[in-house]
Amino acid sequence: MSSSRRALLFGALGALATGACVDDEPSYRSIRIATGSPTAVYYAVGTAYAKVIDQYLPNSHASVVVTAASAENVERVRSGNAQIGFSQADILAAADGPPDDVAALARVYDDLLHLVVRVDSSISKLEHLRGKRVSIGGKGSGTAVTVQRLLSAAKMAGPGVITRRELNLDDSMAALRNRAIDGFFFSGGLPVAGIEKLSQNLPIRIVGLADWAYELRRVYSDVYVVRDVPTSAYKVTASSTVAVPNLLVVSTSMPDSLAFDLTRLLLDRRDLLAAAHPAAERLDLRSAISTLPVPLHPGAARYYQSVKP
Repeated sequence: MSSSRRALLFGALGALATGACVDDEPSYRSIRIATGSPTAVYYAVGTAYAKVIDQYLPNSHASVVVTAASAENVERVRSGNAQIGFSQADILAAADGPPDDVAALARVYDDLLHLVVRVDSSISKLEHLRGKRVSIGGKGSGTAVTVQRLLSAAKMAGPGVITRRELNLDDSMAALRNRAIDGFFFSGGLPVAGIEKLSQNLPIRIVGLADWAYELRRVYSDVYVVRDVPTSAYKVTASSTVAVPNLLVVSTSMPDSLAFDLTRLLLDRRDLLAAAHPAAERLDLRSAISTLPVPLHPGAARYYQSVKP
């Protein structure tokens, strides 16, 4: 990022911070973090973040909520059933614009869309799913939303093209082991613990999906990018796939001072988050402020303004 663009960006953050008002906060806070499957990245990073909040934010207690992931997490934040939620950026990039009651604390890392099949499967590209039994992700998950868009872009979303199952990660892995399905999708940061464990007792492949990133950008949103799944992630043949930024979102009604403190702890203690899962190693100040399609919360913006280079 050029120095002039950086100056403009932090100038905008400063303008957001200027509008902050005096908060009226309770003396004790319960902070619920909406995550995802216990064997996936949201849960690992969210659990570590909850411990950081408990340890370093006075008069606060944080806990994690197991969910179907992104779409459910956003709804929980909007309804007040959770104060913080992990969400893929594409969940917030709706045709009529992102919800106006949701803001972001940070961009945390990128979620990679995995298409997992047995190593001896005939499926080597997306089109080979025709006529197959496939889990598209749990209902209410970001995976299911991304996969629906992917299948639509490939003109494979119609009835009867594939036999769909809506299974969460754990159930998808069990179904693949039992040959109840031919493959499953899951979107998560590298490495996904459940898939890593699966690869240790069942020979698998990760099918490349990178060729569809351009079409997803053209039809839906610029948030889609291409990322590599290296051999080191699961000890399988390397591939490239579609990826989408992952955001930590909150309600716009969250007090500015709380959003400031939560963002500060997220960045100041990111070593503890990275110890819980390698995906959090990608969290840094430069990428954290890139939260499109939703704006930074004014409290988060004030934090970034306070530590700008």
